[in-house]
Amino acid sequence: MSCMLGIVTFFCAPLPVEAKASKAAANAKPVTDGTSDPAIPYAVTLTPTKQADLDAAISASSQLKSLQTSHTVGAYALAGRIRSDYDRVNSALESQGYYAGSVKISVKAGAQTVDGKDPSLPDILKALGKGQKVTITISATLGPRFSLGTVALTTPPQEAPATSIPAPSPATPAATAPAMKQSSAKAPVAKTSVKTATGEKTAPAAPPAATVAATSEQAIAQAQPVSLLPAERKAFGLSSGQPAVAADVLAAQNGLLSQLQEEGYATASVSTPLAYLKPQTHTLDIVFRVTRGPRVVIGPVAMTGLKQTNQSYLMNRLELKEGELYRPSRIEAARQDLASTGVFASVQVRNAPPIITLPPGKTLMPGILQAMPIEFSFKEAKRRTLSAEVGYSTDLGGRVGVSWTHHNLLGNAEQLRLTALITGLGGSAQQGLGYDVYADFMKPDFLSKGQNLSVRLEGIRQLLYSYHQTAIIGRAGLNRHVGKYWNISGGVMGEQEQIQQFGDTRSYFIVSAPLNATFDSTQLSNPIDPATHGLRASLSVTPSESLESGSSFFTLLSAQVSTYFDLKHLGISRPGRSIIAVRGIVGSVQGASTYQIPPDQRLYAGGPATVRGFRYQGVGPQYGNTKYGIGGTSMDAGSVEFRQRLPMNLGFAGFVDAGQVGTGSRPGQGKLRVGYGGGVRYFTPIGPIRVDVALPMNRPAYGDKWELYFGLGETF
Repeated sequence: MSCMLGIVTFFCAPLPVEAKASKAAANAKPVTDGTSDPAIPYAVTLTPTKQADLDAAISASSQLKSLQTSHTVGAYALAGRIRSDYDRVNSALESQGYYAGSVKISVKAGAQTVDGKDPSLPDILKALGKGQKVTITISATLGPRFSLGTVALTTPPQEAPATSIPAPSPATPAATAPAMKQSSAKAPVAKTSVKTATGEKTAPAAPPAATVAATSEQAIAQAQPVSLLPAERKAFGLSSGQPAVAADVLAAQNGLLSQLQEEGYATASVSTPLAYLKPQTHTLDIVFRVTRGPRVVIGPVAMTGLKQTNQSYLMNRLELKEGELYRPSRIEAARQDLASTGVFASVQVRNAPPIITLPPGKTLMPGILQAMPIEFSFKEAKRRTLSAEVGYSTDLGGRVGVSWTHHNLLGNAEQLRLTALITGLGGSAQQGLGYDVYADFMKPDFLSKGQNLSVRLEGIRQLLYSYHQTAIIGRAGLNRHVGKYWNISGGVMGEQEQIQQFGDTRSYFIVSAPLNATFDSTQLSNPIDPATHGLRASLSVTPSESLESGSSFFTLLSAQVSTYFDLKHLGISRPGRSIIAVRGIVGSVQGASTYQIPPDQRLYAGGPATVRGFRYQGVGPQYGNTKYGIGGTSMDAGSVEFRQRLPMNLGFAGFVDAGQVGTGSRPGQGKLRVGYGGGVRYFTPIGPIRVDVALPMNRPAYGDKWELYFGLGETF
């Protein structure tokens, strides 16, 4: 049996929102209104309108609904809460375009049922006997849904500019998000009184000005029309005839503002909408005041808050260039890139007016000399961290150790990590204690941006049943991201080792030059998150020369590919819920036979990385009639796994693995071993916790009858 459990960090998985709400309701203590009135428990029922968006808006807007379990109050305060819900629910109706709707709230107090506006309601509530229930029902009559009538864009009136949304700093691209969230419970604009044919009717109004236009026609006549380019019109997205939904109106306002800024208008503004109801035609006219301002380029870039980090390193890394067109998306991408260095707790960026004029030779946009200065501000993170590592698996035993990391060694985000581990604490594949001690150094942007230098010096001792190894290893290499999906690396490695296998002890000095290329189109920011689509592939070529105990030259070749298919494409599952994952692995040693290469350079299989259901190094040639693995010069393995998400952050998986190890250089040789099994998943914010049980279909001599695997993240 093989059982692996690793502890790297501690975390608490949050309950689902529904679970949190129910738990809070169960544990909440009533909060009264501070008077002598006893708190009155009540239950709220919302009559469905058969429109999901509207029902959600009404539920979110109702204080009666949101506070019924956590903040119960006395008779008079409850009556006030009921009265205030009329306006709140009516605002929810208007946010979805129902400006002619009405709200009815019925209150059943004991044996009486009264309207929520009844003046005697507080006395009725106060007179309730102990144990009598209060039931409140909220109903909405929708009426006709208003649509957008005239949609106009003009410049601000010269005599009284309209209130406008200032251009947000690139550091806060979602600054308008709160307003968007509130739109589900609010009408698009404020209201004023407008005379209609049927009497006085409340209607949306413009912001205060010297002369407030009473009609949309007057508002349009106050200023000059603004014409939009095709890209601006697409970003704006509003047109006459569509439903007068508040969220759409506010989205158009912010969409147009974002597009103008992307075109270089750093100080552009788009006003809050001036809206005018026309009850006779069931339409809502909208007028926006638009100011483009000057088109600018990026001006001088300043950096503040740096203490231990060299500004020259950040300026060389910076993706922005002085003189390029001002675009918030480019500025935000540059901010995120600087934050990704790992040495800052926070990185902020803002415009630093006033606008300046650049010399003609400094602008990269012909004809645009005005420039907006930019300022980055940094808060540096702790430079040194200390961590502990504890792990256990039944085959490789336990391990325990510590790591010390310096995250900014020389001021250019260099990282130095020192780690010391004790290994081999028990385990069916171990024959004694071992150690793994190493120092890692990483220098980012070595010679060019995006190219990292990594150096490792390592001392290792492991007493496996397959072989005993004591080695000193040194390696150095370059890693570079190429394009959107590719990553390539190459380097050199030297290894001096002593290996004992089956009573024979030999020393080896190995020089190799590993070359690797990886492809990943799953587009996951967290590698522990389960992939639901895309392809992962890797290819490794490692020419090696063994210079002791018989010189031999050989090349290790390996390739691995995994892909993921979402059953939503067959129409039988929701997106990301039912996934079929497939993995294939192939390896080969060229240029030498099994016993001509050191045992640790041979190919092995067995375990979660290759074939589940078989112990570590349990697939392939064995020494005599024992469980000691010899290793081979070819290997191939494949896996098919079905993954299903369940409610309450749970899931399960079923899988079949197969693989073999041979003594020839061509894959597809050796005894094919097949394992199968399944497991459960619990999904946490940092990734799924995996528990799998696997059984061998054709167990070898001295093989385990079953395997148990614990891990964080999916196997592949």
